[in-house]
Amino acid sequence: MTITLAFDVYGTLLNTHGVVSTLERHIGDKAVDFSRTWRDKQLEYSFRRGLMQNYENFAVCTRDALDFANAFFKVSLSAGVKQELLEAYRKLPAFDDVAIGLDQANKAGFRMFAFSNGSAEAVEALLDNAGIRNYFQGVVSVDDVKSFKPNPGVYSHFLRKTESVGSDTWLISSNSFDVIGAISFGMRSIWVKRSQDAIFDPWGIEPSLTVINLLNLAEQIDQI
Repeated sequence: MTITLAFDVYGTLLNTHGVVSTLERHIGDKAVDFSRTWRDKQLEYSFRRGLMQNYENFAVCTRDALDFANAFFKVSLSAGVKQELLEAYRKLPAFDDVAIGLDQANKAGFRMFAFSNGSAEAVEALLDNAGIRNYFQGVVSVDDVKSFKPNPGVYSHFLRKTESVGSDTWLISSNSFDVIGAISFGMRSIWVKRSQDAIFDPWGIEPSLTVINLLNLAEQIDQI
């Protein structure tokens, strides 16, 4: 059976800290820490909403996390600046290795899908803006099942939607919670360790493969 690759989007294909340059214009040297807090809270809010079964889409989690970061750093961003930042988040840049890695995987004959906490509409726009939408057969969003990764129902939805089999499906993600969630569900998974300082959650569940970027990803999968 042809192997299916499920690519996480935020933080794996697209740099969620691509908003730092916009932040720097408004809050100076607090920008990097602000961006990190914004991202951490965005994920935390998605986890909490999933557990509470009180779903709002990822854009709401992103907006609420921005409000938290604004209050935490006491920077008093105006409504206009917040909107500018949210617009920047809808145009995140791809990491430098992504287009080459996706092209290699596409030429190797893998079935490739984007698989995201974001809504299908938002992800389609992000991928188009980054110039990488053409590498994917489709976009699968958690929005369809009104929950978030790592809920096992989300991974089940991906397999149903793409008519894939867990043992022949690889999730590619820079988020260790996502990797652990996929493996726990019965898929295989690759951790993209984009930072030397990144730590994989010590849960006793290891990634099927660890890479530092997407270059030669297809070749490394074929060797396993």
